[in-house]
Amino acid sequence: MSGHKVYLLDGGSLVIDASDVHWHIDAGTPVRFPVYSVLVEHSDGLILFDTGYDLDHVNRVLPFEQPIQTAEQTIPAQLALCGYRPEDVDVVVNSHFHFDHVGGNKYLTNATVLVHKEELRHAKVPEPFERLGYSDLTFDYEGVKYKPISGDYEIVPGVTVFETPGHTIGHYSMLIELEEAANMLFCGDAAYTRTTLEKEWIAGFHLDPTQSVTSIRRLNYLARKKGADIYPSHEMEPFLTWKLAPQYYGG
Repeated sequence: MSGHKVYLLDGGSLVIDASDVHWHIDAGTPVRFPVYSVLVEHSDGLILFDTGYDLDHVNRVLPFEQPIQTAEQTIPAQLALCGYRPEDVDVVVNSHFHFDHVGGNKYLTNATVLVHKEELRHAKVPEPFERLGYSDLTFDYEGVKYKPISGDYEIVPGVTVFETPGHTIGHYSMLIELEEAANMLFCGDAAYTRTTLEKEWIAGFHLDPTQSVTSIRRLNYLARKKGADIYPSHEMEPFLTWKLAPQYYGG
């Protein structure tokens, strides 16, 4: 496990209502939140967890989320900061297939895409209230190489995804174990914020609120058991304290 590096890629930001961040809390308050990806440079391959959003798609389909994304915050530009090209990525794993987590998949044409079997099915045939979430299907480009998985799954030694459903049916969170630094637990949208984890306040957008609470408890347990720092998905305050690419963790 020694020697691998973890880069956090800045993908810009979006705005949603506070009641979407925490269900039924502070409705009518707009909240700007970060969107980011996680690049793992490992001796067994280059892995990317989540790929942000596509600016043109959001401006066209969800303009009310007020996207702010510079050319430097796209996946190709962020990978370049780390010394890589999109075709260098070996494995893509998306926490889930909502538009703000899959927008860069289309660039990563050499990668194998790990997909939760049920998540892919829901993205293709969503419930009515899920349609906007799954509105960017460019991840399903011609020639994409899928590897269907379910359950917890070790991608390479020290990098494991854990099932944390509720926000969506096939949601994954990712644990990265580092020898020279604290382990890192990336929640994905199973936990938008630190408050989500502390108070068990689930997000306003969810498929199954009961499963969402179970997954929050699982994340807290994993963090304790593995001695991991927790990285929520969509909260600006902690994000502003993290090291962003080209800086990295581990190594």
